[in-house]
Order: sequence, then C-alpha cells, then structure tokens
Amino acid sequence: MMNNNSNRPGSGQHTEWIETHQDEQGTYVTRFGRGFDDAKNHTAASTRWRPLLPLAAAFLAGVLTIGGFMYAADQNNWLGGSQSGQAAASMGQGAGITTASASASESGSAGSGDVASIYASASPAVVKIDTFVQQQQSYRTRGGIWFEPSGSGQGGLTAMGTGTGFIFQKDGYIMTNQHVVADADEIQVTLQGDSEPYKATVVGQREDLDVAILKIEPRSGSTGLPTVKLGDSDKLNIGDMVVAIGNPYGLEQTLTVGVLSAKERPIQIQDGDTTRSYEHLLQTDASINPGNSGGPLLNSAGEVIGMNSAGESEAQGIGFAIPTTTMKSVIEEVLGRGANI
Repeated sequence: MMNNNSNRPGSGQHTEWIETHQDEQGTYVTRFGRGFDDAKNHTAASTRWRPLLPLAAAFLAGVLTIGGFMYAADQNNWLGGSQSGQAAASMGQGAGITTASASASESGSAGSGDVASIYASASPAVVKIDTFVQQQQSYRTRGGIWFEPSGSGQGGLTAMGTGTGFIFQKDGYIMTNQHVVADADEIQVTLQGDSEPYKATVVGQREDLDVAILKIEPRSGSTGLPTVKLGDSDKLNIGDMVVAIGNPYGLEQTLTVGVLSAKERPIQIQDGDTTRSYEHLLQTDASINPGNSGGPLLNSAGEVIGMNSAGESEAQGIGFAIPTTTMKSVIEEVLGRGANI
C-alpha cells in the first residue's frame, strides 16, 4: 500500500496560487494562496491556473498605474487650478456638459449679460434732463396803471424738475417721458462727463402715451453722439434680467438691476389735474424712483426694451416701464418710417 503523506509538511511539493474573478457588481477580486499538495493536485492546480497568471499580473499593474496617477495628480494639483478649467471645458464639449465659466464673455461686450459691461456700453447715451419755468414777474400798480416791475426788472428761470432720457440717434434725438418735460419753458440736457448742458427742443410728444422726443444739436466738430439701440420688448420673458439707468433724486447715472416681473400691466396715475391711463406696461423689481422717469430699461444684450415711467411709492420692487413697441410707434409718427430704429 502506498503511504500518502501529502497532508504533512514536507511530504508534498510546495504550491503557490493566484485566483482572479469578477463578482456580481463587476469588480475584480484577486486571491493568493500558498501550501503543500501532493504531486497530483499540484500538477492539476498548475495546469489550471497557469494561463491566468499573465491576466492577473496585467490587472495588478493597471491598479498600481492608476493609483500612482491619482496620487501624483493630488500632489501636483493636476486636477485643480487654471489648467483644469480648460480640460473640463474641452471634456464638456464632447460629453454634452457645460461649465459655469463657459458662459462668461471674453470680449466684455454688452451682449455678454455682464451688468458692468451693459452699464459701460449704455450709460454714455443716458442723459440728465433738467426743466425750468419762467419766473413770474411782479408789477407794481398805481391807480390801475402798471409800470416797471420792482427789483431788477428782469424775470428768471426757476428749476421745475429733473428726469432722465436716452439718445437713440447720433444726430441728437432723445427719448423721454412726456410728463418729464410737460409745461417746461426751457429744457437742458447734460451728457455723462460733460459739464456744459445742451438746450433741447420738443419735436414731438404724445401725452396719452407719455412719450416725448427731444432734439439737441451736436457741438461743432462732433462726429456723432453716443446712442443705445432699441430692442424688441415682445421677445421678453418673465424672469429675464433687466437693468435700469437714471438720475433718481438727482443722483446721476444710478444703476439698478432686477428682473422682468410681469407684462401687459394697465395702471392709472393721477398727474395734477390729469389722469394718465397706461396700458401694456412692463413691470420690474429694479428700483425705480422719482428722477428715473424717461430712462432706459435694458435687457441682457444692452438694448432698450422699456422706458422707466412710474413706481409704486407704498411698495418695494414694483416699477413700470413703457415698452419699446409703444416708443417705436411714436418715433415713426414723429420722424417717419425712415427713422433709424
């Protein structure tokens, strides 16, 4: 009888083995073993596992390579800093992924939606409008016969109010509210960075729509005045960002930002003995205060889509603007259909 000592140390041959398989989750699992076995079992195990050894070695090499790369990436900040943004952007283009930085404008133009760029582009065309009335002269009478007035003998101008307007044509045509210039004996327009005001004349107005068009004459040597473009108020959506520029309470070139809150608002405003009825107004939560009247309400492209006209004094964040559809109808009526709008 053959004596089988394969279960005793030293009686069989030394055996080392490696086993690699994939579990139900798709993860590779590797096991190692070492022991003694008889010649028969050793031969079978060697024959069974020898073809898998190259595969297991390759798998382990891959694990070590990936682990080393991740360690080096952390140590050298390969996945952070300025280079990572470029890599993420290029990967996003191929995988349908967008990044926050991809929406930023590189040119800094008003069309980028950047508020600072919108202001820089539009504000030179936003003007301050001061209105004046002729001071009444007082005459002394004697026996029902008047003679020279007391004092200097000359009347003067008295400041009546301050509003805002914007230049929409470079030859000096300005849009504002009719109520800003109503009953004024003299209208003065001041441009950004220019201390000397222009005298303006009213070339057309619609009291019922609260729209007026003024004209100033460019100074000698001027190649044209700064302008803003009129956009399409019909293309606005509730929630779109809007920007207002004006002179509230005389604070020149004040910027406020908000969203379009509503469209097609009808309101009535008591203006002295006149009741103004507005229709189709845009509503915004951008701050609108006295002095903002006549100023532009701009979209993210820096285009005028409304003219700020009124605000709710007993509430916060409720302002109203006349849409460009209304303004364009007045421009065509006053200047003709050939006007550059």
